[in-house]
Amino acid sequence: MSGFSLELTEEQRDLKEWVHGFAAEVVRPAAAEWDEREETPWPVIQEAARIGLYGFESLAEMFGDPSGLSLQIANEELFWGDAGIGMALFGTSLAVAGIFAAGTPEQLVEWVPQCFGDPTEPKVAAFCVSEPEAGSDVAAMRTRARYDEARDEWVITGQKAWITNGGIANVHVVMASVDPELGARGQAAFVVPPGTAGLVGGPKIRKLGLRASHTADVFLDEVRVPGGCLLGGRERLERRLARAREGGRGKGQAAMATFEVSRPTVGAQALGIARAAYEYALQYAGERVAFGRPIVENQAVAFPLADLRTEIDAVRLLVWRAAWMSRHEKTFEAGEGSMAKLRAGELAVDATGRAVQILGGAGYSREHPVERMYRDARIYTIFEGTSEIQRLVIARAITGRQIP
Repeated sequence: MSGFSLELTEEQRDLKEWVHGFAAEVVRPAAAEWDEREETPWPVIQEAARIGLYGFESLAEMFGDPSGLSLQIANEELFWGDAGIGMALFGTSLAVAGIFAAGTPEQLVEWVPQCFGDPTEPKVAAFCVSEPEAGSDVAAMRTRARYDEARDEWVITGQKAWITNGGIANVHVVMASVDPELGARGQAAFVVPPGTAGLVGGPKIRKLGLRASHTADVFLDEVRVPGGCLLGGRERLERRLARAREGGRGKGQAAMATFEVSRPTVGAQALGIARAAYEYALQYAGERVAFGRPIVENQAVAFPLADLRTEIDAVRLLVWRAAWMSRHEKTFEAGEGSMAKLRAGELAVDATGRAVQILGGAGYSREHPVERMYRDARIYTIFEGTSEIQRLVIARAITGRQIP
């Protein structure tokens, strides 16, 4: 019987080195340009697809890691390179997670490759849940899907907001209510195939950070999709709705299941930003001379750096624990997934803020990347569940009470 170990396997070390190399050699040199242009970095996506980093096979290998750590390792390194480009590459994975959470094996085989395209013509995908009046409150969803039995089609109508890759995606995975009276338990996930009439993306939203990642509203006007585009199939949906109507316990809901899977990964992204800011500030402080010595020799600079390194290592353990639990289908009895996302997001904001402060006026300038990191980090206390929502999830878990 082998003893407990936190040492990475050879495969995980190779993955870390591979993604780090891509982040250092391809992503970082392009980061400022695509942030300034506020456009999807298709050449970077194509290069990632060419080397096999962006695609179904590499993602499947990461998902297949029995420890659950490979996806987190890759995301930390990628977002260490740049968060905007990282999100342009990662956004497709959220749609894939949605298909994985609700779809059948046949649907996975059919749709996941279409999310990525191929190296000669890469594609992206979008996971559409949030709405103008239903962000963290998924139960308030207004997008509706009704079944047209005569044509074996689902008809979807509604509006989605703040959607990564919204409108430019090859495949959109859309959450919609099929029985509004059941709230979140009356919802289902649908694949909207490429070129489907009635789905229109709004203009790209101009954002504070993650500017290389496309974000837009998605409008669905009587969008008709074949019956087979209901993820999981109609029989499974009818059984789930029947249990809900009878008051029976459900097996989870697709949007929430996707968020549970994604929280450790989002935490890893925030961790990558925090680490990048810390490393840049540490190097700068060792080189910047004031009053005859490097500023890192002052406690006012050295102590915050010590705190950051401590927090980075601690948050990584939270992220890895949540990833391991998710991979092994362990119940988040104390909101461990939310713990990882909460602390990682707040660390990213703290680390980038401290980095800007350590660099002083230089940190406020676009001549140094901590300015961009500072802007990119802020979203990590907002999207995929705000910090307040994460605290609510944890509080409900540890008290056993439905805290409003």
